[in-house]
Amino acid sequence: MKNVNVIVEEVKALGRPVNPNSARQIRLAELAEKKANGGGKQGRPVNPNSERQARLKMQAINKVLGLGKQGRPVNPNSARQLRLAEAKAKAEANGGKVKLGRPAAPKGDGSEVAA
Repeated sequence: MKNVNVIVEEVKALGRPVNPNSARQIRLAELAEKKANGGGKQGRPVNPNSERQARLKMQAINKVLGLGKQGRPVNPNSARQLRLAEAKAKAEANGGKVKLGRPAAPKGDGSEVAA
């Protein structure tokens, strides 16, 4: 193996030097420590007696029990639902398969003249 000389150059930190004893740096260090320990306030506190929290609690209970649906109810008379029902009926009549794409052009008897 070859002996390779590695030259290590010292890189100076850019910017102004930081005073670790300044009030700001002390406060930032305390906040970082609190964050690391899982403490400190973040965001607005939750009101456990609010209407929204009661609704969320009921949704969670219903989800566990398998009751109630989430989201907007389906309108069975909408154009989309009618189209989907028609496609489903068509699929059932065709053995569960739906033909995809554009319909095939009608086959002629060969009497047409090719241009």
